[in-house]
Amino acid sequence: MGSLSPTRAAPSRRCAALLLGAPGSGHGKTTATAALARRAARGGRRVRVFKIGADFLDPMLLQQACGSPVYNLDLYLGSPAHCRRLLFDAAGEADLLLVEGMMGLFDGRPSAADLAALLGLPVLGLIDASAMAQTFGAVAQGLHCWRGDLRWAGMLANRVAGSAHAALLRDALPAGLRWAGWLQAQPDAELPQRHLGLVQPEHVDNLQARLDAAADALRPQRGWRAPMVTFQAPPAQTPQPLLRGVRIAVAQDEAFCFVYPANLDCLRAMGAELRFFSPLRDAAIPPCDALWLPGGYPELHLRELGANTPMLHAVRAHAAERPLLAECGGMLYLCRSLADIQGATATLAGVLPGDAAMQHGLQALGPQAWHQRAGELRGHTFHHSRLRMELAAADHARSPLGGRGEAVWRQARVTASYVHWYFASAPHAAAALFLR
Repeated sequence: MGSLSPTRAAPSRRCAALLLGAPGSGHGKTTATAALARRAARGGRRVRVFKIGADFLDPMLLQQACGSPVYNLDLYLGSPAHCRRLLFDAAGEADLLLVEGMMGLFDGRPSAADLAALLGLPVLGLIDASAMAQTFGAVAQGLHCWRGDLRWAGMLANRVAGSAHAALLRDALPAGLRWAGWLQAQPDAELPQRHLGLVQPEHVDNLQARLDAAADALRPQRGWRAPMVTFQAPPAQTPQPLLRGVRIAVAQDEAFCFVYPANLDCLRAMGAELRFFSPLRDAAIPPCDALWLPGGYPELHLRELGANTPMLHAVRAHAAERPLLAECGGMLYLCRSLADIQGATATLAGVLPGDAAMQHGLQALGPQAWHQRAGELRGHTFHHSRLRMELAAADHARSPLGGRGEAVWRQARVTASYVHWYFASAPHAAAALFLR
């Protein structure tokens, strides 16, 4: 996938690794992953964490637990070779790799189990045992036996009342399933659950204390360790220097925070120089050749964004002359106005002839693909707003699930859409957005 030139593969690397999978959402995968990461990091181990899927929010929380950027592993956004490369590179700098699954272990196409089987990641089953005893064994057995191509690292019980409860759960496991340990039920250790909601790290009360409490609540079985995994590198990919000498200003603050770390890597690998700034606090855009306004939460910062008139003028001036890519929240910032869920409205950049308003329910969710001459750029849409745009769409993405996807608007040298693009899916097409 993409337009990269192959070079010779590097040798294999070995590293301890786990993929946390559960029977479904709500079993505490993020809390358990954070607990494992924080406990290992406090013990002096170098930890790298990954998140399956296109999610931005869980990686933001998990980064606080491990101290390193959390990359996404997604077989639709990135090819198997791309995912292998991410794990291989991480294995060269870490003692432990942790991968948080998505939904239920076998949910979706591809599922977390598909990725575990493809990449050779041992699965640590996580089960919310708060309302069960011996049935824990039946659920664990069902997960273990559903398909035969997975390597299992054991079973971890979550929200356990105490040591006596843990013993009931452990003794319920059938032969062949290893008991990895348990997490004590502790409200102060739980990271907030969200169902397609908005939970940023800065909105979690006492986050660092919660992460430490989660690590303290973890009771690993004596002698249990994450299995060692051999990661074979795919042929190394050397990007063509399509953006050599191009200075890209990237909005990055509380209002514009949805950025895949792999996108920054991809731009830099193609030669771009990245310059970060805050539309909330800065009065000017750094000197640049192109501007990127990623997604985030402009609706939570309407007053500050609308009041920063020097920045709004700078964005308008840039859009009239130079390339600008706006994704989701970044696109809303370019509109004439945006109303939050309470109806408060701010006048914004006015680069695009549109008005947006936040809604109580989710308006769109799912993978997207935009076919261009330079390649098929893939991404993901997730938004709670509706947009009235007085501009005909230049094109539409498509959904691999069927049907027409999100609109792509183009005006002068501006490209805007609700889609969060994953640049490594088509580097040539991504580079073109900053050169058009």
